[in-house]
Amino acid sequence: MPDPSFNPSKVTQLCASDLRLTVDASALGFGDTSELVQCALPWIGQERAQQAARFGLSVVQPGYNLFVLGEVGTGRSTLMNQLMAEVAQQRPVPPDLCYLHHFETPEQPRALRMGQGQGRVFRQLMTQFSKSLQSQIPKRLSAPDVKAKNDALQSAYKAQEDEAYAALTAYAQARHFGLLRDEGRLVFTLKNDKGEPVTANQSLALSPEKQLEVDKAEDALLNEINRFLAKSQAMERDLNEKLSALRRQMVKPLLKRETQAVMDGLQQKISDDSAKDVFKLGIYLDQVQHDVLENLELFIPTPDDEARLEALESVLSRFRVNLVVDNHDLVGAPVILEDNPLFHNLFSSIEYETYDDVLVTDFSRIRAGSLLKAHGGFLMLHLHDLLSDEPVWGKLRRFLRSGRLQIEEPGMAAAPIAAVSLRPEVVQVDVKIILIGSIEAYYAVQDADPETAERFRCKVDFAETFKATSESNRSIAIFVAHTCRRLGLLHFSAAAVAALIEETHREAEDQTHQSAIFASTEALVIESSVMAQSLGSACVQPQDVRAAKLARIRRHNYPEEQLQEMVVSGERLLTVTGERVAQVNGLTVLDLGDYQFGFPIRITACTHAGEEGLLNIEREVKLSGPIHDKGVLIFHSYLSVLFSHIAPLAFNASVVFEQEYSGVEGDSASCAEFYALLSSLSGLPLKQSIAITGAMNQHGEMLPVGGINEKIEGYFRSCELLGFDGQQGVLMPSRNRQHLMLDPHIVDAVKRGQFHIYTAERVSDGMSLLTGVAFGSRETGAYPPETVLGHVQKTLEDYRRACDRVGVGHRQKPAAEDVPS
Repeated sequence: MPDPSFNPSKVTQLCASDLRLTVDASALGFGDTSELVQCALPWIGQERAQQAARFGLSVVQPGYNLFVLGEVGTGRSTLMNQLMAEVAQQRPVPPDLCYLHHFETPEQPRALRMGQGQGRVFRQLMTQFSKSLQSQIPKRLSAPDVKAKNDALQSAYKAQEDEAYAALTAYAQARHFGLLRDEGRLVFTLKNDKGEPVTANQSLALSPEKQLEVDKAEDALLNEINRFLAKSQAMERDLNEKLSALRRQMVKPLLKRETQAVMDGLQQKISDDSAKDVFKLGIYLDQVQHDVLENLELFIPTPDDEARLEALESVLSRFRVNLVVDNHDLVGAPVILEDNPLFHNLFSSIEYETYDDVLVTDFSRIRAGSLLKAHGGFLMLHLHDLLSDEPVWGKLRRFLRSGRLQIEEPGMAAAPIAAVSLRPEVVQVDVKIILIGSIEAYYAVQDADPETAERFRCKVDFAETFKATSESNRSIAIFVAHTCRRLGLLHFSAAAVAALIEETHREAEDQTHQSAIFASTEALVIESSVMAQSLGSACVQPQDVRAAKLARIRRHNYPEEQLQEMVVSGERLLTVTGERVAQVNGLTVLDLGDYQFGFPIRITACTHAGEEGLLNIEREVKLSGPIHDKGVLIFHSYLSVLFSHIAPLAFNASVVFEQEYSGVEGDSASCAEFYALLSSLSGLPLKQSIAITGAMNQHGEMLPVGGINEKIEGYFRSCELLGFDGQQGVLMPSRNRQHLMLDPHIVDAVKRGQFHIYTAERVSDGMSLLTGVAFGSRETGAYPPETVLGHVQKTLEDYRRACDRVGVGHRQKPAAEDVPS
């Protein structure tokens, strides 16, 4: 059983020096931050994270992607970017990536990796290649030697055709037919013995025997004409083939020279490429030559030159190089920060255009995303952005599994009009992903998707606070110096930096630790510089930091001022003088997201005889959270332990936060609620000048709470508005002592004796402070009647007798059931 004996020495009244850490500016070792701009910016208080990050970035094996944990504002993105850039400088520059036309299956463009800067050279060489062909091929084919060979082939063909036509003409004449060429057609007519054409009337006048003879001769001539036409077509095909072969023969040396020029232009770096890519390049250039030879006629001017040029442009467009990743000016490995990881931004995209109501595209419309650009280097992403877009998160998980990227355009299957789709060649992407997320998100991903979590084997945990040292103070000064230089701000004096350092302790709510949320510090640096500039100062001083902080509070504290005005007007009940039974001032913190402040609230209790036990009114109306309900159950359990010798207890009690309508959460008011209940049971009045904050356990020990500075400051403002009487103050757990970083205005008030801060180890000590009566301890089976617990014991015994008189059962419910569920 706990020892609740009263010992006044256990309640400590703090002096002004205990209420706030003061940083000695002279110990910082500089005059102003302009002296520190050349110092390297350290990872302030993040040595563990820096060690883990450097290790993860140096591991080249797959699966060692980095998951960076930490709160927003800890510098996780900035510091990781800084380290990635540093490590990337030591890595080789990755190759360029090109997409080329696939001559066999155009819907599957080829991917080709080339050494740094080689893609740009290749693109220029292929552009020059196309231009050279357009000018050189017509010249070569119109050269005298080519023209002579061409004429010889044409003459040979003409002679053969004339010979065949002469034979056909003789054949027709032998059968009394005349033969005539008319615009490529052969027309024959029957002739009489005089060689004149037979008219229609003469033909009708022929005897049946003569007509039959003419018909047979005509059929024979038609057969002979067909044979002649077939032979002529064969000779024409042979001529065209010979002409085409001649053109090919004449152009091949030119093509080989031009493709060799391309290879020579790449030769200085081609040894850097993999054998596979060199082989693919050779095959591609061979296919380009073949495609040119297949379309040589398009290079020859014709009367319909517009149609020819359009067709030629279509052929030449196949020789372009789509350089999707160009690393020609890169030093080291790439470092990509993707702040907008939409599907096409991350995984690349294919652009389309409408042509005749059809969406069309080709290899030249492939655009690289962040993953392709980060090949060989680092890519930073924010987990929150990915989880909000399921298609992106799903594809990224598949990519992490294989390391291979298939470029696709999602939704094209459901396009409202017909579309020509592409399926570019899959590429292997070697990239280390740095994923930024919160601690909650990290463990949520681990739980929901263990396979993906396995791909992030390196955890980089950014701390929210770190232990304060002289080195950390200097590091903060360097941070301020870098911020001033980067943003063009006024530099800070050493005293102003000391004021900023004190604010980092306030942010951390700890005199021994500092906050690692440097986004807040940077904002204060900016605002302090603005304040100093408005006064025409050349350097930021401590008063500028103080003014900037007050201005920030002023921009956010309108809700707080409204509540304090309601206290002054009496609309919200608050008594800060005198004594009251079953009434105590508790302290709460209201968090508005961008601003939090403390505010006092009246807590009252009511007790009477009965068997229901303790009623938590907030819980009954669903205005309390589980942590608050737990606190109520704990102090009720402690009460049951204190009076186990007279159990079962027979009382009904209720505890309530007066004028609280938005809900209560947390157990930091459990001590105050316990005091209100004990006061109601004992009849002893409580000092209204002392507000209470603190949680408690089942052994009566006071436990530390959060928001201690805001709570004290909120009560101080109320007392200041209502008027000091020299008795007001706050009782808090002694374990919160190191968390004090109170406003200097309160420190001065404590120094003058206007306000007081008390600490206690146990709730018993606090009750004695509030009542001026010893808490009490059991020595002979009961508590001494003059103690707090003696008074409570007497009341509980009276309640028991009252219940006995009216026949109420003596069953005592277990502690867990004393608060109705």
